[in-house]
Amino acid sequence: MDDGKLLVAVGAAIRRHREGRGISQEGFADSIGMHRAYYGSVERGRRNLTLMTLVRLCEGLDVRPSSLLSEAEAAARTSRRR
Repeated sequence: MDDGKLLVAVGAAIRRHREGRGISQEGFADSIGMHRAYYGSVERGRRNLTLMTLVRLCEGLDVRPSSLLSEAEAAARTSRRR
């Protein structure tokens, strides 16, 4: 699997969950104690997250890391076929 596509897919999955909760990027970043510029780069797929950062994001979104990664993996595989 292409690393870049997976990072973009993870960021997109995080964004969908955040937007689904009706929270702004800045508001969410503040709520989990993360700088908004760093968080924005996560959503754009420009950061290779550590496991602990992923867990922190998922806790803030109330989603299991395994669910978020499965969602992202499926999206990355689908985009590869296009």
